Amino acid sequence: MINHTVETDFILMEFIGSKQLQVLQCFLFLLIYLVSLTGNLLIIMLVTVDQCLHTPMYFFLKNLSFLDVCLISVTDPKLILSSLSHRSTISFPGCVCQVLFVVSFVATEISLLTAMSYDRYVAICHPLHYDVIMNRAVCVQMVATSWLFGSLFGALYSYGTFFLSFCDSRKVPQFFCDVPSLLKISCSKTHATIDISVIFGVIYGLFCLVSIVFSYAYIFNTVLRMPLSQGRSKVFSTCIPHLIVVTTFLVTGATAYLKPVPDSPQLLDFLVTVFYSVMPPSMNPIIYSLRNKEITSALWNVLWKLDHHGFYRGKQL
Repeated sequence: MINHTVETDFILMEFIGSKQLQVLQCFLFLLIYLVSLTGNLLIIMLVTVDQCLHTPMYFFLKNLSFLDVCLISVTDPKLILSSLSHRSTISFPGCVCQVLFVVSFVATEISLLTAMSYDRYVAICHPLHYDVIMNRAVCVQMVATSWLFGSLFGALYSYGTFFLSFCDSRKVPQFFCDVPSLLKISCSKTHATIDISVIFGVIYGLFCLVSIVFSYAYIFNTVLRMPLSQGRSKVFSTCIPHLIVVTTFLVTGATAYLKPVPDSPQLLDFLVTVFYSVMPPSMNPIIYSLRNKEITSALWNVLWKLDHHGFYRGKQL
């Protein structure tokens, strides 16, 4: 059986048939994309320029924001262009890149969220040893390890997926190229590499989940022993947003990758995929910055400096 994959494009699923609704979908996802870019780039800028934010917590947050910019840029622009042009085709190299980058960024983000939960555990449960345990070298090693694991998973999944044959159907039952959807349309009866990759991915995800659960179990146990309600409130305002992000990301990601892919996906399947590939990059800046006094203070300091500099510059001119 001849593999025609390289010679043809893939056709991505259109979940909205009406052209008017597709234009509305285009503007909706364009708005989400711009909000995500603005929020994440703002966090990166603030953490970079403000010396008060040069701590392990904000170092991880800065890397998470950069990762979110990368993740949403893989899928969202293609969806916007497809909705606007009413053409849902994607080239074979483009499909390969989507699988490689989506898996790499998702795996990296899971690992980075685990590192952030460990950072909160050390800060709350072992505050006297925090500076020693979470020194800069350790933080850099954690981030580098996260990217390394993510890259390995991305390479493994993409190699295993595109080693398969795609003989007849080229219609991907998803709005971007992902592993379950491509397995659905593949005519290869055996895919050992993918099966091994999925096993490693499940083990990896479970390890991260267990680590996060244990970290927060110790955190909440320590917090409940705190005598001052103000201290509890500050800790909960820091940890609860992170827990919301982790829960949303892991639950929707696991659902999208482990559930069977239907022949004709419904709106619910579309929303599940959106919630792990598009929404977290948009939610993270809002959740982490909405009640974060340090981020808010850093933003006002930057705006004041810009306004102050502009005032004196205008006065001199």
